[in-house]
Amino acid sequence: MRAFVFPGQGAQSVGMGKALADVYPAAKAVFDEVDDALGESLSSLIWEGDIETLTLTRNAQPALMATSLAAMRALGAEGVEVTSAAFVAGHSLGEYSALAAAGALTIADAARLLRIRGTAMQEAVPVGVGAMAALLGLDFATARAVAEEAAQGEVCQAANDNDPAQVVVSGHKAAVERALDIAKAKGAKRAILLPVSAPFHCALMAPAAEVMAQALAEVTVNAPLVPLVANVAAEAVTDPEAIRRLLVEQVTGSVRWRESVMWMAAQGVTEIWEVGAGKALSGMIRRIAPEVATRAVGTADDVAAAVVS
Repeated sequence: MRAFVFPGQGAQSVGMGKALADVYPAAKAVFDEVDDALGESLSSLIWEGDIETLTLTRNAQPALMATSLAAMRALGAEGVEVTSAAFVAGHSLGEYSALAAAGALTIADAARLLRIRGTAMQEAVPVGVGAMAALLGLDFATARAVAEEAAQGEVCQAANDNDPAQVVVSGHKAAVERALDIAKAKGAKRAILLPVSAPFHCALMAPAAEVMAQALAEVTVNAPLVPLVANVAAEAVTDPEAIRRLLVEQVTGSVRWRESVMWMAAQGVTEIWEVGAGKALSGMIRRIAPEVATRAVGTADDVAAAVVS
């Protein structure tokens, strides 16, 4: 049994998806759709721009979705459809990629929603007020206790439960900095601030959640062709209204990636394909469920290898 998963922010690189677009007209059409939806040539930025501009949240989010959907369309051109999977899932913004791949959102709507989401998340907290940090070598329960101890009246939450030894905390900068020292005292192998522009997936993102509730209310959400394993639920959902609600909750809620992968493995998933840029999710999956085979599909060569195997 197979699942398709889609990466989140941090996987971006200049040039991603270019080879797919050169080889597969269906992949090129995705980038054209996104450019049209946004009224600008995001594809030029992705393929020829500078990494600093591409990494801006408002650009990175639709760019990563476009690259994931281009890879999915390339697989489709070779006869591997999304319906060959039992589930789809995505890490944070990757959830929008998963929903577009499964037909719950159009690519144009996903691009516009991610541009709104990226802008709203960036504007929710003034630069320098918030921070995120990765705590390595602590389990989730310990990391959550670290965040609670560090808060001291400010916001500090366990934002991403990525794998058995990697939890990201998010919140006010001073609280997150306190969490670094507390985590080390509790035995963390490493505790490092992340180079992000805002404190995602915590209560400080409430203004962005309000923006997304309004934006999502104005788009059509269809039942996905393949059930979505939602970030904040860590189990499958298919109801369009539930999906809409969970996408809003996701802005301030924890990304329960470790539990999501464990849930899919428990349902009988034996292979997970990471569709889009990078291989970060594959590494996490191997640490969560070593028995599950992983495959990264982000280039034309990856598509060819996947189809042959």
